[in-house]
Amino acid sequence: MVEQYTHDMNLVFHALGDATRRQMLHDLANGERTVSDLAQPYEMSLAAASKHIKVLESAGLIRREIRGRTHLCRLDPGPLATAHEWLNFYQRFWTSRLDTLERLLRRDDDRQTSTGPEKQHRPENQDRPDNQERNDT
Repeated sequence: MVEQYTHDMNLVFHALGDATRRQMLHDLANGERTVSDLAQPYEMSLAAASKHIKVLESAGLIRREIRGRTHLCRLDPGPLATAHEWLNFYQRFWTSRLDTLERLLRRDDDRQTSTGPEKQHRPENQDRPDNQERNDT
């Protein structure tokens, strides 16, 4: 079961790893498209578009229906939902870690503010590399 899940997720992320395929999925989110429709923005051959579509199909991200000579593709969002759940785990993990870091930094800032060293007075010209006052005359 775990091996199948891992294999399926690998296929989904492989399919999503290509900008052309991501754009095809985006286009399909607005409704079904023909292979020609999906290929058109890229000025690619139907054979090249078909290869991209096969990758999306093998990942389960789209379904293709053949009506006569026309191949219609539609989005199947199920695998995207599974990938989203997987990514959400890490989003929660990092959000928790970053919240902890923020709390620690705020606590450190509060400690420094309440018990910090006295501010030292620095003469205006001390920041200059040559420690000399500028004469603008």
